[in-house]
Formats: sequence, structure tokens, C-alpha cells
Amino acid sequence: MGDIREPLKELTVCGLPQALETMGERWSFMILRASFNGLHHFEEFLTELGIARNILSNRLAKLVDHGILNREPCPDDRRRIEYRLTEKGLDLLPAMLALRQWGQKYGAEKEENPVLVDERDRLPIGPVSILAHDGRILSYMDLNLATRDLVGHRADGTKAVETRGGCAPGSFASMLSERGDDARPLAANG
Repeated sequence: MGDIREPLKELTVCGLPQALETMGERWSFMILRASFNGLHHFEEFLTELGIARNILSNRLAKLVDHGILNREPCPDDRRRIEYRLTEKGLDLLPAMLALRQWGQKYGAEKEENPVLVDERDRLPIGPVSILAHDGRILSYMDLNLATRDLVGHRADGTKAVETRGGCAPGSFASMLSERGDDARPLAANG
């Protein structure tokens, strides 16, 4: 990956430790998956996930504290509480799908059913990919590290101009809102 390495001891200059602190255990991802499947209430999570009440309470509180879920009274019964994905929570969908695909490729011995498909064509989604600024799919060998002052400076000395070809700007959640999509449940999520 080039001549530069990330400072691996510096936990503050990389987003991975923060992400692992927030989401780095099984139940947080299972709650996230349930949220993408349209669950909103404590009792629904409890029943569907088979999680212990104290663990669920702890994980929901942590996800709310980290801004992944909002905790609000139900509009029709203010005594009941709803947990809804925030923009920050919606932005975890690509990471969750990448982990799911990895688990299916290397761990699952059964064929998934139901299958996660795209809404328009009803065909299985493709693999989550690393995209260049212009939408090209990149492999590990296509990646490099550059100091901030050299971003956009090619190895041959020319300067690249950023384009947004196949890549939507901003977060996954903002892309959904720009397209007019809402956070409808992933009915086919397994």
C-alpha cells in the first residue's frame, strides 16, 4: 500500500477505534439489523433477537448515547418508546452489509433466504466495494496512503482533479434523502 503507513499506535488519527468502541460487538449490530428491518420498540427487539433484557437495555442506551438511534415517545401512545435510526445510524448500512457479505462468503453454510435484493429489479445486491472518487471499483492493490498536503498529486507529478462520476457525495443517509428514499425496512434482510 505504498511507502507511508498509518501511525498504528495513534488511536485518535483513525476512525476505526472509534467505530469499534461504538459498534464493536455482536448485539449492537444485531439491534442495528433489526432497526433496518423496521423494529422500533424494546419488546420487539427483545422478542425477535432473543436477547437478555439487561443487555438489550444497555446496548440501546449505548446506541442512543452514540447518536446511532433516537429514543422518542410513540406518537400514538406516549408511554411507549420508539428507537429510530438517525442519519449516523443509516450511514452504518454499507459497513453492516459488507460484514454480512463477508460472513456469508466465509462462514455461512446455508444459502440465505430471504435474499437481500434491490428494490427496482429484485435481483441480489452486488458486493459492497471500495470506490474511487469517480466511481471506479478499487482493489487492495489500488490503495495508497498520502499525507494531506499531497492528496491529488499523482506519482508522475501531475495533479488529479476530483470528479464525482459514479460516487454520490456525502453520507449514505444524505444520498438517500437526496434521492427521496426513506429508511424503509429491509424486508429481505436475513
